[in-house]
Amino acid sequence: MLNVRSIWNGAISFGLVSIPIKLVNATESHSISFRQIHTEDGGRIRYRKFCELEDREVSGAEIGKGYQDADGTIIPISDEDLAQLPIPTARTIEIVAFVPSDRIDPLQMDAAYYLAASGAPAAKPYTLLREALKRSNKVAIAKFALRGRERLGMLRVVGDAIAMHGLLWPDEVRAPEGVAPDADVTVRDKELDLADALMDTLGEVDLADLHDEYREAVEEVVAAKAAGEALPEAPEPAKGGKVLDLMAALESSVRAAKESRGERPAEEAEVRRLPERKSGRGTPKQPAGKKSTAKKTTAGKSTAAAHKSTAKSAQAAKKTSAAKTAAKKTAAKKTATRKRSA
Repeated sequence: MLNVRSIWNGAISFGLVSIPIKLVNATESHSISFRQIHTEDGGRIRYRKFCELEDREVSGAEIGKGYQDADGTIIPISDEDLAQLPIPTARTIEIVAFVPSDRIDPLQMDAAYYLAASGAPAAKPYTLLREALKRSNKVAIAKFALRGRERLGMLRVVGDAIAMHGLLWPDEVRAPEGVAPDADVTVRDKELDLADALMDTLGEVDLADLHDEYREAVEEVVAAKAAGEALPEAPEPAKGGKVLDLMAALESSVRAAKESRGERPAEEAEVRRLPERKSGRGTPKQPAGKKSTAKKTTAGKSTAAAHKSTAKSAQAAKKTSAAKTAAKKTAAKKTATRKRSA
């Protein structure tokens, strides 16, 4: 960190405590940059700066900044003018509040910086502020001026250092109007269950394991051209088309994710429905396995009861038929006896 050039020198204002600090960039870009060239001969394309009044090229030392008024008049503004702005944040990071970190909308996050203690006298107050932030589990909200404008900042602890994230002003964050779909869409529980299953299957990732594959591919192309070798072949594009069946796409995604993690062979991969969501009404639902067993037991009892009922009905019918036959025989005997008596 000592070899990193500071981009701003000033102090942190913490009540009546002043902490001399240096502001250094906390991030760096590893992207590959290209130069503009003349395609016919490879010559560099450069831009020259001309003064429109004198019609001549001017050097960097002759170039300053100015503000264009509404009538087109240019008002020169020097760095000394900006350094003497009548605001306390011109050379000070002024802490105005301490809030929980979840109060900060990630949409407001901007560039990140480290605040380095400047000199031995800054060590004690710097450590005091760092430990106070740690113990409070809060972040500090501050105002500071950088590159010609006043900005918001959020101070937090990173390791043994204090870092500051630039924040956009609330009115610089656009509302998400017109972004969400206009159509009235209903998402079924089955679709949510599959989405949950896909999220669980993909799991978590260590961000340190991710890398810029595009940059690596560009480096391979540059190395191949520099060595006069054949360029690496582009991979075949993934086969696919329009997703017409969301459920089928989710099921295929879950299977593919499981196969990529080596959890189950492709031929045995299947999507299991997650436990039903609690509706908050009635009694909790039993697990699927117990429910199935209960159904089978109930069905078995119902079938056995039906068989018993049928057998009883048959026996009752036989008894009724026998009783009727006996009654007929008795009646016939009585009639015959009466005729003989007559």
